[in-house]
Amino acid sequence: MFKKVLLFLLLNISCVLYAQHLTRFAVVDLPKVYTEFFRDSRAVREFEERSTRVQNEIDRRNREILELRARHSEAVLQNNQSETNRLETQINRQTEALRDYYQTQTAILEDQRSRLMQSGAFLNQVYDEIRFIAESEGFSMVLNLNDNKGIIWYSATVDITDRLIQNLRTRSGRN
Repeated sequence: MFKKVLLFLLLNISCVLYAQHLTRFAVVDLPKVYTEFFRDSRAVREFEERSTRVQNEIDRRNREILELRARHSEAVLQNNQSETNRLETQINRQTEALRDYYQTQTAILEDQRSRLMQSGAFLNQVYDEIRFIAESEGFSMVLNLNDNKGIIWYSATVDITDRLIQNLRTRSGRN
């Protein structure tokens, strides 16, 4: 009887340890990997330049709207109804144009970022390195933080992003 209980306990402990091993997860932030590792590439520089130009244009348009609002406030204080109406119309038009510009440019930038990240050479290199890290450290699954909206919380100990970047740099001789 004692041998059966001992065998049962050993099997349960083995199953628990094995199950714990099967459920090791890691997370990685692929956009961060791409930006950090390929920062010097022409395609990334072009993306960053476009992003900066878009942000500068948004800032410029916001300043214009703020100036119009200041002029509108002055017109209200001076009780100048025609100027107040004209400025309200102009503010509304420019605000709507800014909203459209922002939405359009954001979509273009996201598409460009997606295309950059899906380049074959980049993905092959990254996936090979992720596979190496996962297998050498016993992770059963690696999730992309940006594609998985189901991740509510994770421990920093399972984030392999920085390790992945360092490994990619080391293998490419850019360390």
